[in-house]
Amino acid sequence: MKRILVVEDERHLAEGLRFNLETEGYQVEVVETGEQALERLTPGSRQFDVMILDVMLPGKDGFAVMSELRHAGQFIPTLMLTARGHSHDVLRGFEVGADDYLTKPFELAILIARIRGMLRRREWLQTSVNSPAPPPTPKDVFAFGDKGDKAINFDLLELNVRGRVFRLTLMEANLLRYLIDHEGKPVSRKTMLEEVWSLHEDTDTRPIDNFIVRLRRYIEDDPTRPRHLLTVRGIGYRFVAVPGVQVK
Repeated sequence: MKRILVVEDERHLAEGLRFNLETEGYQVEVVETGEQALERLTPGSRQFDVMILDVMLPGKDGFAVMSELRHAGQFIPTLMLTARGHSHDVLRGFEVGADDYLTKPFELAILIARIRGMLRRREWLQTSVNSPAPPPTPKDVFAFGDKGDKAINFDLLELNVRGRVFRLTLMEANLLRYLIDHEGKPVSRKTMLEEVWSLHEDTDTRPIDNFIVRLRRYIEDDPTRPRHLLTVRGIGYRFVAVPGVQVK
């Protein structure tokens, strides 16, 4: 039975989620604070398969909880709940490592569908890691660099740079995939907001720059002099797989 941790301080909402998720066949534990969530997810504690995490919590908020978990190497699939739904809140959630978000009030059917999607991906990853499997297809892995010594595995959310492996969040991988799919072409920040995160309102685009800075730390030999993730002044960014080679 799949286990879900619900982190929500609104008691009526938390109990409603518990009732409906248990009706769907999940085992559910509810906590009210960020501190309690971090205690439940410490190494050696009972494992959860998915976390539903409210942004507005007493004490440590959802952003702080998510950030601490990711820095500790805990990559539990997480659906963040936000009451406001502002683009800035959504992007901040993705920036600290959330996999998905819903705006309150939400439809229960949509929440259930999002949870099922995250569980399917988690099961696929566990199968891929623990069981023998054929080599990934070209759609799964993209190699780049002067000698092809850098590669991203989009299914495993792993970036391999000359033997060093970096674990990406889902949204980091999605952003990099979008830039790779448009290799050689300038992509505006607004386009990235709309196409990668489905945000169609005017918002601060600085979170996009923060994502790029983080990706540059992973893939560039010298992040201050990028050769793959290039800035296009006044527009956005451009991805170059092999510096010096023109893309047709």
